Amino acid sequence: MIDRYTEPEMGELFSLAHKYKVWQEVEVLACEAHAEIGDSGITKQEAAWIRAHAQVDAHEIDEIEKVTNHDVIAFLTNMATYIDADVEPGAPKPSRWVHYGMTSTDLGDTALCYILTQATDRLRERVRSLGEVCKARAFEERDTLCVGRTHGIHAEPMVFGLKFASWAWELKRADERLQLARQNIAYGAISGAVGTYSSIDPRVEQFVCERLHLAVDPVSTQVISRDHHAFVASVLACCAATCERIATEIRALQKTDTLEAEEPFRAGQKGSSAMPHKRNPITCEKVCGLARVVKANAQVAYDNVALWHERDISHSSAERVAQADSFIALDHMLHCLLRIVKGLVLYPERMKYNLNQTRGLIFSSKVLLALVDTGITREDAYAVVQKASMSTWHEIQHCTGQHTLRDFLEKDERCTLSAATLDAIFDPHTFLHHVDVVFDRLKGLEF
Repeated sequence: MIDRYTEPEMGELFSLAHKYKVWQEVEVLACEAHAEIGDSGITKQEAAWIRAHAQVDAHEIDEIEKVTNHDVIAFLTNMATYIDADVEPGAPKPSRWVHYGMTSTDLGDTALCYILTQATDRLRERVRSLGEVCKARAFEERDTLCVGRTHGIHAEPMVFGLKFASWAWELKRADERLQLARQNIAYGAISGAVGTYSSIDPRVEQFVCERLHLAVDPVSTQVISRDHHAFVASVLACCAATCERIATEIRALQKTDTLEAEEPFRAGQKGSSAMPHKRNPITCEKVCGLARVVKANAQVAYDNVALWHERDISHSSAERVAQADSFIALDHMLHCLLRIVKGLVLYPERMKYNLNQTRGLIFSSKVLLALVDTGITREDAYAVVQKASMSTWHEIQHCTGQHTLRDFLEKDERCTLSAATLDAIFDPHTFLHHVDVVFDRLKGLEF
């Protein structure tokens, strides 16, 4: 019996050895089902014999397949040699009951869906772990002042913890989508050549699926329809996009001109063969690159949905590559991000420096509202603030003068705000008096 509580590496889940292990289990369960319901000549003793002696060898299957050019037949041939090895000469061979009434896809699709549930479970563990780290780091940095950016341009003051909080919530949604994806792929089908159960009792299908914790596909046309698999691929692509978003933000923050955060740089690590000073965000760049693979593979899954009539195998070769690549790549991306986010190096003093780089421009929205509060129109208030802002921008852009937004406002007779009011406006904490609402919501986030 398959041990459902082991945690093989993601690559192992998509190995031939693991696939054959699951194939073996499906075939043994089908034999036990026949013996249980009594729809064929197999006895419970023979089913027990098959359970005890069933075994396969991936290398031997490869050699057989070179002759048969059919992977399932090669597998069944190899499995039979182990089942019948200790049978007394002249006695009936129990292997004759293996694959009884089944077609290749009954075996292959049921096993594939089971493997995909295992793989999805592993991804969910990764996502939840990363989400918990993001949540913890959000509270660690809830008071760390930094500048928020829109369009890449300084916008308003914020706290760095909001970045982690945003990632945590997005990962929560990723986990929920993966849960739906698992439900969507957890199906089995043992229904014969065109899904009519022409040579097998539907109770065999029910028996096998129950033992594997799969639902019975209500209508399988030999294959389990590939919209199931396309949904999973789309969820993986969305999760990869989330990973890409996190990695892209870290890359942007690590730029020399920004330098508010850096991915961990290990002892002995080298950044460049030519430039010894370099500390490059190479792991985040890798995450972004792999995201492109996972997103592109979703298109492969969509193209696999439309098969000819009840079945063809145009999907088979493509998904053998795309599914394994997507799961393995995403698993690695999440593993990398877990290390990066845990060890993300932050530079709060640099954040304060950047906050002040635009000489108060980031307070323009508060000035605008304060002027409106004095009774002038919004249009007139906007004109006052924009003129002072553009004067400040001009000095920043051309590295001339040291005037701030406040300096230019105080020179403008149309700005009648008092010094005390301006003091309050140009305090970055005035932007944060409601930020606790966000962190109170985050307290309730559970993975």
